[in-house]
Amino acid sequence: QVHLVESGGGLVQAGGSLRLSCAASGSIFSINGMGWYRQAPGKERELVAAISTGGSTNYADSVKGRFTISRNNAENAMYLQMNSLKPEDTAVYYCNAEIVVANLKYEHYTYWGQGTQVTVSS
Repeated sequence: QVHLVESGGGLVQAGGSLRLSCAASGSIFSINGMGWYRQAPGKERELVAAISTGGSTNYADSVKGRFTISRNNAENAMYLQMNSLKPEDTAVYYCNAEIVVANLKYEHYTYWGQGTQVTVSS
């Protein structure tokens, strides 16, 4: 019943910017931690940025100072503003969230979006 959908990926030149969005929908009671991950061909999926319910953030060293994660709890949405993009940022970016489902037990689960491609050309 719960789905995450990413959008905003695309092709951009080095030094450019993109803004990724993640929208959660379904029977949601609340969303706990959220984060953006990325995976390039032949590489492991890595955490790019994470944000807590209260807004505390953590970033991978490789993106500090360039990327900004944010969330809108009222709209069950999360964003990743990516500036000064580099070719090494090229990857599929995934939205991840721990969500408390609005069912009889109010169970929490981890959900993943389908991913959005970000390609940075030199």
